[in-house]
Amino acid sequence: MTLNLITWSGWPEMPKSPPIESFGQRLARLRKARGFTQTELGRLVGLSQRMMTYYERQSAWPPAQLLPRLAEILGVSLDELAGVSPVADAPPRRHSRLWRKLREIEKLSKRDQQALLRTIDAFLRKAS
Repeated sequence: MTLNLITWSGWPEMPKSPPIESFGQRLARLRKARGFTQTELGRLVGLSQRMMTYYERQSAWPPAQLLPRLAEILGVSLDELAGVSPVADAPPRRHSRLWRKLREIEKLSKRDQQALLRTIDAFLRKAS
């Protein structure tokens, strides 16, 4: 006895769900979008570049006490960092290194900030 198998393609296709992004993939995407290197972000949260690589490439999460600091530095909520809510990606800055340096300058004393501003003003006057 031979069975004839009939294939029926009348079922509607199931919607394809987007690929699930791991914590490490999301962390790397956010870090790059904000213009940080692994070393820079690690330094800001108290981790080595090697540990940042580990958290981005492995399925491990950093210790819970680091998550709020990571979220703050990356400019996202904890829910966005954890993948509970979608991340509203900001377009990458054209000169992210310059913006990072400006944030560091804000931490200097007022006297040092004024000296740097005078230098920047001099360069801008020369360029125009």
